[in-house]
Amino acid sequence: MAKGPNAFRTISEAADDIGTPQHVLRFWETKFSFISPLKRAGGRRFYRPQDIVLLKAVRRLLHDEGLTIKGVQRLHREQGVQKLAAWGDPDAGVSYSPTPMDAGKDETNRTPPLSTTTVNPVRLQTVLAEIEGARLRLEAVLAP
Repeated sequence: MAKGPNAFRTISEAADDIGTPQHVLRFWETKFSFISPLKRAGGRRFYRPQDIVLLKAVRRLLHDEGLTIKGVQRLHREQGVQKLAAWGDPDAGVSYSPTPMDAGKDETNRTPPLSTTTVNPVRLQTVLAEIEGARLRLEAVLAP
């Protein structure tokens, strides 16, 4: 059974659709702030149709047009995410409609809202572990 056009895609489905290995998609997430798939518990990625369009744009710009990573970053910074999406879907078969997670990404002078792309989950887990350790030590000292 095929998925509908608006269905979310797993990383393997997205990689097959774009023609790029999965590890490359994960690498692009680290280099391009505008690529931010939804992540479920356990870190499983789900790509929205808009994410697929942006991934296709990045692939086209890097592989077909010969831009560098910095070149794609500059293009995003200067033209915005919607203009970038046009590279991924030149026929406009999928309409790119930014979601609340995309808010502020086109504004170069504004800090984007806190999201999974700006928060390091490993760092958060480390800080949480340190806080839990401090709480346990404090309880041990305060216990009668």
